[in-house]
Amino acid sequence: MSTVVFLGGGRITSAMLAGLRLAKTRHRLVVHDRNPGKLRDLKKRYAVAVEPDLNRAVKQADVLIVAVRPSSVREVLRALGNVDRPLLAVSLAAGVPLRLLSKLAGPPLQWARAMPSPLCRSGRGLTAVTFPRTLSRANRKRVQNFFAGFGQVVEIPESKFDAFTVIYSCSHGYHALATLARSGQAAGLDRNTALLASAHALADGIVAWRDGKNSLESLLEEAVTPGGIAAATVNKTDAAGYGRAVRQGVAAGLGRARANAGK
Repeated sequence: MSTVVFLGGGRITSAMLAGLRLAKTRHRLVVHDRNPGKLRDLKKRYAVAVEPDLNRAVKQADVLIVAVRPSSVREVLRALGNVDRPLLAVSLAAGVPLRLLSKLAGPPLQWARAMPSPLCRSGRGLTAVTFPRTLSRANRKRVQNFFAGFGQVVEIPESKFDAFTVIYSCSHGYHALATLARSGQAAGLDRNTALLASAHALADGIVAWRDGKNSLESLLEEAVTPGGIAAATVNKTDAAGYGRAVRQGVAAGLGRARANAGK
């Protein structure tokens, strides 16, 4: 049984702990955070060990998960001081590249990056991982197996990591659901019915594509009958700039990720 130490007790750590508990993980889990209230809450909710002292937490680790905001990465890694043994470390900080992580922390830490979804809470997560060429096959497998505990794992080049981070976010689905439901209410539906109809349109339709054998193009053709209501809705949405708005949003997210790299 290995000890996995989380540096940071925020939302993504909470989601991963929930997913790991659901999966009945055999890892020993330890969380470090400067906020004692967060530690008390996580210990109560997930029965994990907590350690308010950073250096004592790191000394216990077989695997280190750096789960802090990108703006806090420098501060946390500098506070580590000199790590006196090789240690596998996985950064969840969006936009902060491997080269910068290695520069900040020094050679004893062997880095990987991962981007887990908050949906890992339910065991339906999706995590992208990326590795430097120097990381051993055994350590790559350790990282992949850990994140596979609460969902699907995909390995992609670091050059594609920011784009993945922007596109895969469940915020797209929540935002689309909220927007479509508000439109339903404006059209006369009560809130619950508007949410039910909108969730069916988005979630059930997407699951039908993901779990079925039909192409996205064929499903669109089936759903959007020429001259019908769906066709009128989709055509007007496109004409109003739906595709352009999404591209602009993605570009803004990429810009934020690139700014993180310079912090």
